[in-house]
Amino acid sequence: MWIDSARIHVRAGNGGDGAVSFRTEKYVPDGGPDGGDGGRGADVVVVADEGMTTLQDFRYRKKYRAPDGGKGGASNRFGRSGETLRIHVPVGTMVLDDETGRLLADMTRNGQEAVVVQGGRGGKGNVHFKNPVRQAPRFARAGEAGDERTIRLELKILADVGLVGLPNVGKSTLLSVSSAARPKIADYPFTTLFPNLGVVAVDDTSFVMADIPGLIEGAHTGLGLGHEFLRHVERTRLLVHVVDVSGSEGRDPVADLEALDRELTLFNPLLADRPQVVAANKVDLATPEQVASFRAAMEQRNLPVFFLSASRREGIEPLLRHVAGRLPSLPAPVLHQPAEAPDTVYRFEEEALFEVVHDTAEKVFEVRGKWVDNLVASTNFDDHESLRYFQRILRKKGIIDALEDAGVREGDLVRMASLEFEYFR
Repeated sequence: MWIDSARIHVRAGNGGDGAVSFRTEKYVPDGGPDGGDGGRGADVVVVADEGMTTLQDFRYRKKYRAPDGGKGGASNRFGRSGETLRIHVPVGTMVLDDETGRLLADMTRNGQEAVVVQGGRGGKGNVHFKNPVRQAPRFARAGEAGDERTIRLELKILADVGLVGLPNVGKSTLLSVSSAARPKIADYPFTTLFPNLGVVAVDDTSFVMADIPGLIEGAHTGLGLGHEFLRHVERTRLLVHVVDVSGSEGRDPVADLEALDRELTLFNPLLADRPQVVAANKVDLATPEQVASFRAAMEQRNLPVFFLSASRREGIEPLLRHVAGRLPSLPAPVLHQPAEAPDTVYRFEEEALFEVVHDTAEKVFEVRGKWVDNLVASTNFDDHESLRYFQRILRKKGIIDALEDAGVREGDLVRMASLEFEYFR
């Protein structure tokens, strides 16, 4: 089965906790704290792999979790950092945030890597909290939680030329006689159930041509097969519209061309400006009047048209030479969602340390944020020094001021992660 879209949940590793430890050697007086830092949690990285052609690997496995960092140890030993989790995807895959639809990475080169979620930092050991007043800190920092998100993978094949047309116009036949590709060919609609690629050689040049499965009117709304495969047209630099000039299926070739243009434009307005060439196929079955009428219609639209018979291998070479001659001057298309950075790495925004929310229903002031969760997890509330450090941090980072700005009064309930307490100045 050829699969070109998938949705997976990725979670980076948590940072390891810092250690609480003291030197206890017999001949070392006043040894002091020596708790080491925790290791960093592992990132999740997407890697473009030219050896893959579909997203089949993600059909059943939907969750990916990177390893956590190791805990710090005594004697200032650092915890082990988690090993990066690399997820391989086919070249041409777009990685999007499923919640916002934002493009995180466009994997267009073999070996390209992009960080999609970052691992949490390791916690500080108690050696970092020693000062002239606090000689023996009995607390350390917990490791930060790793990021997580659901991402959507969309494979858009990398082809220079796209063959588009309604069912049974001869796209697969044209691809088969122009390249070494051998797509399934039969005389019924939707013979082609997934895009086929072929390398076309013209003199000393070559280009990749894709047979996009047959579209029908309404494809942009999901009718037929077109909605599944229209995305593959977006990467092509030039479109070859294949029509049955003989009308052997009982359709008007000019109306077919107009319907096809309409579906492409409704799917992505940028496709309306994509360079086009018309391949009028099945000319061996057409009457001279049909050929003349179609030629006149294309001249009015200022579209280059080539009359051919793919089944008889007639008239194909002029079309391929024209395409090969135009491609060098055509730039790579700009996708409808620009990449966040030209070079693979997704840039994470700096998040606010916390936010204060007054929940009037529960009559509680809640301080939220990843940093807040980490602070609470790092505090030993049974230790006097750790508790005093916690209280100083609340003032230093502006949490007390933010609570008062939000209207907190003495005796009001404040919630921070799993901690709840009454507010007193």
